[in-house]
Formats: sequence, structure tokens, C-alpha cells
Amino acid sequence: MAITAADVKKLREMTGAGMMDCKKALTETDGDFDGAVEFLRKKGLATAEKKAGRIAAEGIVATVLSDDEKTATIIEVNSETDFVAKNEVFQTYVNGLATQINNNDYADMAAFMAAKSDIDAASTVEEYHKAMVAKIGENLTIRRFEKLTGDLVVSYIHMGGKIGVLVEADTDNNSDAIKEAMKNIAMQIAAMNPSYVKREEISAETLTKERDIVIDSSLADPATLPKPILNAVIQEAIDTSKWNDEDKAAYEEQKTNKFWYNFISDEGMQVLRDIAADHKAEYLENKIFGGLVEGRFSKHLKEICLMDQAYVKAEDKENVSQYIAKVAKDNGCKFEIKKFIRFETGEGLEKKNEDFAAEVAAQMGQ
Repeated sequence: MAITAADVKKLREMTGAGMMDCKKALTETDGDFDGAVEFLRKKGLATAEKKAGRIAAEGIVATVLSDDEKTATIIEVNSETDFVAKNEVFQTYVNGLATQINNNDYADMAAFMAAKSDIDAASTVEEYHKAMVAKIGENLTIRRFEKLTGDLVVSYIHMGGKIGVLVEADTDNNSDAIKEAMKNIAMQIAAMNPSYVKREEISAETLTKERDIVIDSSLADPATLPKPILNAVIQEAIDTSKWNDEDKAAYEEQKTNKFWYNFISDEGMQVLRDIAADHKAEYLENKIFGGLVEGRFSKHLKEICLMDQAYVKAEDKENVSQYIAKVAKDNGCKFEIKKFIRFETGEGLEKKNEDFAAEVAAQMGQ
């Protein structure tokens, strides 16, 4: 598959990795973006969780909650500009779409678009949407929607519609105290962007893949390797002359400096990564390296699992799971977070790069 400059640019915006690294990743994975992101993560060249969701389009996320607070809908509708996203007509339209979805059941987006519009009974949702595009004067996209139904559901909108969250709880108490606790959890989700409620939701296959990524990314970061392993890697680079004379001299001069790696060339650091990767099987048998990997893997799970995250509003070191248990005990009720949905406007989409001066020049024939 031919890799285009646009593909490289898109991957770079998703991951923050260098252009050549992105091109290599796409080449190695035959243009598969998910595979390319994983490739870069294993090389320690991207932090996928932090950067893959970078905002890349305008629009809003909206939520609608039923009167009995047992069903809620979240929807994302994209626009071309932030100006339209802030327009009251657009926002009213998006809320109308969310209300229709919340009041009905649709198997998927196609079924929803083919349904009669609750806003204009003479049109389908798709037909009315086209009319709104013409009225507003920008391309609008109904990108996605989801519904939650449970004992109690709360919604939360952050940054004026940039992020939306739904949280479903299994509870026998719908008091204001429980709703407030769920709202706090929704704010946690908006801020910390977990992937799962708890570790038990993660499949064995995903756990294995995530552990492999931690292992490979650890090998790709020579400066943080355990001292005995690092010394062995450096010695091999010297003994086999894989390091050039400049890198050898730089290391000899700076080896007592904890930031010695800043004085080694990019090529020299890559030599260390390659040597470490060649000894992967051997290092996995090393208890010190195994401890390093387990520590980083545990930290990673705490970042992606809601229940393991440090509760951001806690004054002590309480995690979310402990906060939930405390709320349940204080209110003498059953209280468990079952599911959440988090939408962030434009995540995974490429934002149009406007060059107004160039556009004007082109129109003037310059």
C-alpha cells in the first residue's frame, strides 16, 4: 500500500511522533493506523492514550436525560468551525436530535437517519439534516450517539460541549447525595479519560498486548533501564564498535552525569535500543527488569481503569473505588458504577487547516 504525505501527517497529529517515524510505522503496518500507533508506542515514540484523542474538528457533544433519570443519550455533531458550534440554532438542533434518540430506539445510525424527524414530521432525520446544512451554511456531520439505561444515570457536559459524559449506576438510592457522587465521577471521567470501569473488563488478549507494549517501550528507553542491564548494553555498544568514536568519547566524558544520554547522538541512542531489543528474551528472565515492567504495567492499569484512578477531589490518597465504597456506606445503600460513555468533540478526526491568506491569494489569481 502506498503511504501518502497526508497519511503521515494524520499519524503525526494523532501521536506527536516525528515525520520519519510515522512514515516508518505506516510502512511497517501496511498503512494500518491502529497498528502504526501501537508500533510507535512499542518504540517509545508516542503516548497513545494522551495524544491519540487530540481535538481535530469542531462541533459539540450534547446529552439528554429522561425525566425518571434512568435513560440518557449522548451525541456528537461536528461542524466546520467553532463559530457555528457556538451558534444557538446549531445547539438547539443537536439537542433536538439527542431528545429524539432518547425517546426512541434505533439499531444504528442508518436506522436513525432513515426515521421520521421529530423536529419536522414531513421529513426524515437525514432530509431535515440536509436542510439544516443549507440553512447554517456549513457541512454538519451527525457522527455518533449512544444511550445508557440503568437504575440511575447522570450526565455531565464539560467546556461548553467539548466533552460529554454519561454514567450509569447500579443502586437502590436515587437521593441527591448519590446523584452528586455520580456527578463527581462523571467529572473524573471527563478529566482523566479512563478506558474501563475496572480491570476485570479488560480481556486477556488486551492485557497481553498492553503488557507487550510496556515491555517494548521499556527496552526503547535505555536511560531508564536497570543499572546492570544498562551497563551491559552500553558495554556491548562499545565492544562491538556499534557506537562511533564520537559517542564513545561523549559517554566516557559524561558517564558520571545522570543526563549522559543527552550527549549521545540519535544514532547512538538507537544502537542502545536495538541492542536492548535483541536481548529481550534474556532480560525478561531478569528479576530487576521484570519488576520494572510490572511497576510500569500496574501504573498503566491505574491510569486506564476508573476504579483504580486516584480520585481527583480527594484530600487524601483515596482512589475512586474507595470513594464509591465510602458513599455507599455513608448512605446505607447499594452503589456501584456499571458503565460510562465519554465523547470528546472531534477525537480522531483531522481538523481542516485553514490558510486564509493563501485562499484569498488563490481567488485573486496570485
